[in-house]
Amino acid sequence: MMSHENDTDTNTEGQEAPKAETDTAQANTSDADSINAETEAASGPDEQPSEQAAPEEHKEENKEEPEEIDPEQQIADLNEKMLRLAAELENTRRRAERDKSDALRYGVTGFARDMVSVGDNLTRALNAIEETDREGLSDNMVNLLEGVGATQRDLMAALQRNGLRPIAPEGEKFDPNFHEAMYEAPGTGRDSGTVIEVVEIGYMIGERLLRPAKVGVAKDG
Repeated sequence: MMSHENDTDTNTEGQEAPKAETDTAQANTSDADSINAETEAASGPDEQPSEQAAPEEHKEENKEEPEEIDPEQQIADLNEKMLRLAAELENTRRRAERDKSDALRYGVTGFARDMVSVGDNLTRALNAIEETDREGLSDNMVNLLEGVGATQRDLMAALQRNGLRPIAPEGEKFDPNFHEAMYEAPGTGRDSGTVIEVVEIGYMIGERLLRPAKVGVAKDG
């Protein structure tokens, strides 16, 4: 009987030992969970408000009261813009008209310069034969010279109708803006700087210089 009881006690103790170990492990786990919960409880409430406070502060900083607009000032600004725009449109219109006028007036500049050269050649042909030498010419030659003269005059008249004006400044004061000095002649009895001869007639087209007049100028001494 004693032997059986001892065996029973031994078995009971063996069964209780694992149970005690299990209870100890569960207790340790429960203690750890309690510590973690306490840590989170201690730290959580302190951290969350700071995280939430930043956006609220940011919203308060960005929240600004709308600027009041003065209706009278706004109307004045609009009127000023309209006046400025109207002035710009008027300047554009005037510039377009001026460009159109210049195109009509000066668009023939190159052609006019070429025609002036043709007129120069006709003039040289006429001047090549003196009036006194024409008396002995045949009728055909006289008619030819008269035809050349008529052509030269018609050409110059046509150029003048299209805005060309000749520059023939003999007897005038030399002006470098419109004259080109080909030579200077001393002892002419004329005031120094006076144009004493027009070697080649100059021309203006509108208000622009097409070609300066080539001249001889008197010089002191």
